[in-house]
Amino acid sequence: MILGRISEILANAVLVTGLVTVMMMLIECFNVWSNGRFTGKLRDSGPLQVIICALLGAVPGCMGGFAVVSMYTHGIVSFGSLIAMMIASSGDESFVMLAMIPRKAVVIMLGLLVLAVLTGLVIDAFHKTVNKIPCCDDNYVTHHEDNIKGERHFGWKRLFILLGVGLFLVALCFGILEEEHQGDAVQAEYLLGNINLLSEDWMNVLFAVFGVSVLVMAVFASDHFVQEHLWHHVVCEHLPKIFLWTTGTLAFIAVILNFVDISSWISDNALLMVVIAAAVGIIPESGPHLVFVTLFATGIVPLPVLVASCISQDGHSALPLLAEDRKSFIVSKGVNFIVALVTGFILLIF
Repeated sequence: MILGRISEILANAVLVTGLVTVMMMLIECFNVWSNGRFTGKLRDSGPLQVIICALLGAVPGCMGGFAVVSMYTHGIVSFGSLIAMMIASSGDESFVMLAMIPRKAVVIMLGLLVLAVLTGLVIDAFHKTVNKIPCCDDNYVTHHEDNIKGERHFGWKRLFILLGVGLFLVALCFGILEEEHQGDAVQAEYLLGNINLLSEDWMNVLFAVFGVSVLVMAVFASDHFVQEHLWHHVVCEHLPKIFLWTTGTLAFIAVILNFVDISSWISDNALLMVVIAAAVGIIPESGPHLVFVTLFATGIVPLPVLVASCISQDGHSALPLLAEDRKSFIVSKGVNFIVALVTGFILLIF
């Protein structure tokens, strides 16, 4: 029984980590190969910059957030645009949400996007300012030629990525990592004719396409791109943390569910859980938010708690802001916390 439960936890952790890693590699490719060309047009774009920054924040992961923070510290976008990004962003946990609760994750992310744009526009209407910190290093676009046209050799890091992604695709296609779902987790509600758009089979096909795209990218990308962006950033920095947080959280939830009747306690303390979720989101780091994602996915906490956590937390994209402008970091985190509380309380009422 115990060994079976451990095996299930590890399989689920590998599944989520693999899906997250594949998606992060695709985001890396888009960010680097786009070369940030569109950012130069944002400075005088008015309300459009709020929308664009919110969209960048809604992109799963922290790269869009890093871009917005960098543009803010360069005086390109307004404080309202920064807030819009932070509300729309849920950091690396967006990947986990898409992997664990894909249909609900899409609805939540769209709702956050609308809220982010409205909040950013209101803030700019009353206090439209941009940061004036001087900076000469546009670090959100670097070494573009090395990434695209650099030398290409099949070293052990490239081969490791190819083998790892390939094995994950095989496991995904043959259902080796497939978990047992219950209730509405597998009941797709959005149909087009007789096609179930968001069933697990379609999600597996979609991620298989993503995985094949990563394989092609890993084959033809330059050594610099593979080493710096895929290996150091995704494999070394993010993959271990995602796997450990996922495994630890799933194990923690399993223990709690076996020994504590936490469902009844949380259902009687939903208001407090909203406050806790919003407060935890202040931490400028990916990971803690995963607890609320998992609690929601297992049906322990209600939607307002997860939404409050999503609004308040933005992964570690705010860390560069903390380093360069602590006042803006404190104020922006304070605004996020208030918006998270208000939104969570309203959702609890209705």
